[in-house]
Amino acid sequence: MTTRPHPLRGAVRAALTLVFALCAAGLLPAQTPKMLALAGGMLLTGYEVPPIHNAVVLVEGNKIVAAGPASEIRIPPGATVIDTSGRTMLPGLIETHAHLIVLGHGSYDTWFPWINAHGGPAMLTRVMEISARQLLMAGVTSAVDLGAPLEPILGIRDRIAKGEVPGPRMMVSGPWIARGAGTGAMQLGFGGLSVTSSEQAAQEVDRLAKAGVDVIKAHSGLTREDYQAIADAAHRNRLRVMAHVYAERDVRNALEAGVDVLQHVGSAGTAPPYSEQLITDIVNAGRPVVVTAAHRAWVYPDTAAFPERLRDPGLKAAFGPDIYAEVQDSLKNWWSLGYFQRTDREMLFRDRGVKQFLDAGAVMGMGTDSGTPMNFHSEALWREIKVHVDLGMTPMRAISAATRVNAGIIGNRNVGTIEPGKLADIIVVDGNPLFDIVALSRVQTVVKDGVVYKGGPAAARGAASGQ
Repeated sequence: MTTRPHPLRGAVRAALTLVFALCAAGLLPAQTPKMLALAGGMLLTGYEVPPIHNAVVLVEGNKIVAAGPASEIRIPPGATVIDTSGRTMLPGLIETHAHLIVLGHGSYDTWFPWINAHGGPAMLTRVMEISARQLLMAGVTSAVDLGAPLEPILGIRDRIAKGEVPGPRMMVSGPWIARGAGTGAMQLGFGGLSVTSSEQAAQEVDRLAKAGVDVIKAHSGLTREDYQAIADAAHRNRLRVMAHVYAERDVRNALEAGVDVLQHVGSAGTAPPYSEQLITDIVNAGRPVVVTAAHRAWVYPDTAAFPERLRDPGLKAAFGPDIYAEVQDSLKNWWSLGYFQRTDREMLFRDRGVKQFLDAGAVMGMGTDSGTPMNFHSEALWREIKVHVDLGMTPMRAISAATRVNAGIIGNRNVGTIEPGKLADIIVVDGNPLFDIVALSRVQTVVKDGVVYKGGPAAARGAASGQ
């Protein structure tokens, strides 16, 4: 007797095939376990308190519902369990200074023309997707992009938010605002806005706010009046301002104008220390500083000691052959690149530039300028954290700076710590970062918004899997 297949079986099979195809293409939302438990490892909550050993973090949907010792938390039957034994659980890292449109290429003067000659907008989109994925796989679950053409960066932010592209939860500034920024490849590539008056600066803030940016970046050449106009306009629009400042006068002007975050202070060859009064005023104001210390003064000698880092197979796998070949070509004589021509001065002052804020007790966040030459998204943040630890910041405080403190800096109190009610942004690293901070480079599991993107039982959608 011949058994004929039921007609519905073919329809069901076709429907399932379509669902799987849509998932793989990122056209269906990622599947989030109804209940997820990370169990067995040491837990760092983001607060500067002793770790919890043999801990459990329980997630329902996209929220943390319990976190504590395994002896106190019951894992419900049917929950998806990720075994974190022998590892450390901590909040997803937060990057307060990234650039998705660059990937560590050696020269902006050739990088942006190369993009235009190899697909233009389509290539730029691909580059941003690669950057976003690198950050997420490195344990960065929230990030601030501080300089990119407006429409492309808004587009990638929104696609990440919809689950179409794997990446951190993004806040973006779009183009920065500056005076006399010129028309070179760097200025054109990052989409910077050059203004000639404080009134125009305020108008650009209003235009960017209307377009939907999350934060304003004040760049170089600005006057005291410019900073004030930018800060006032941004705050009217309920946006924060992050300023690119080095020289004491610019830091003072930005501070007094009410700029919310001081970026780059103490790095890039600024002769430290700043005046005692300026440091005191920054500390007393509680104004956060993000030094971005590692991206030249440490990356340069680290690369001299181990140039093999530039040919990491992970970069080749992430970039694809065409981008990888272009980046490698740009770094053939990396020590002679224009980007590093002041690095000898920066290396001379580098320790003092960071320690002036450490010793004074300033509010210090963590940001890296990731994507700049040789400053790869896949490792920039752990290198920055290591610099702070090497100069005297405790590992616990450094981790807190990259999680809880950074959450305050970006104005998102739903992330940055592991506790009930917070969004489920959790990473698992191999080893104990309180003993060896470089353990942060060994990210085994990434959970963002309750979705497993790396390690453990990954989401059904191919784009969500880190495997």
